[in-house]
Amino acid sequence: MMRDVQSEPANHRVEVDKVGVKDVKYPIVVLDKAKKEQHTIADINMYVNLPHRFRGAHMSRFIEILNKHRGRMSMHNMEGLLCEIEKTLAADSAHLEMSFAYFIEKAAPISGAKSLTEYVCKFIAAHKKGKLDFILEVNVPVTSLCPCSKEISEQSAHNQRSLVTVQLKSTEFVWIEDVIALVENSASCELYSLLKREDEKYVTEKAYARPMFAEDVVREIAQKLEADDNVTWYTVASENYESIHNHNAYAYIEKKIPR
Repeated sequence: MMRDVQSEPANHRVEVDKVGVKDVKYPIVVLDKAKKEQHTIADINMYVNLPHRFRGAHMSRFIEILNKHRGRMSMHNMEGLLCEIEKTLAADSAHLEMSFAYFIEKAAPISGAKSLTEYVCKFIAAHKKGKLDFILEVNVPVTSLCPCSKEISEQSAHNQRSLVTVQLKSTEFVWIEDVIALVENSASCELYSLLKREDEKYVTEKAYARPMFAEDVVREIAQKLEADDNVTWYTVASENYESIHNHNAYAYIEKKIPR
């Protein structure tokens, strides 16, 4: 019989908050509002807490459980996966982070030319004391045009590509597409992978007509999320990759939970 070193007592009476595997690349299936499901590749981190009665965790068991639960991934099946991780590794809590590329086919605003646009999304889940904590993160690239630049310039204004990151908790399922639409409708203009000349004219003029600071963008998104009874907590961040500065502009809002 081979010696089980991981299950032996630790040399130090110190508990480890998180121990597990990181950067596991794995095929997953996520729900797609238009096409029912979408196949993609995820970068997955999985952890458990480690009491001092164990020297280490059996890392192979994380992969075994992931193989067993392959298929659709959403807030509905996270609890079952995390509960099995807890049980199999004799842990009190389990954590999972799953980052993946999500694609939406978009038509250019004037020509109608279609192309795929990538959005990086993330599932962040934790299970402890019988309770699931699930966060959906969606990263949405947009265009922002500086209101100050427009005000002080006679002929133009500087704009830039911005990345808006929304994290939220909800009582019911939330479509990734709905979060993307909410963000894109709150910026100076949305982005497209493919634009013809007539489309480029349209998006340039649209952004010019709707100048917004990073502060304006996060406030507008936060106001919309605040009005949604399904959303119980959120964070909104906007980072502008400045076109005339050697630094980025940044704004952030987090919903405060009453104590």
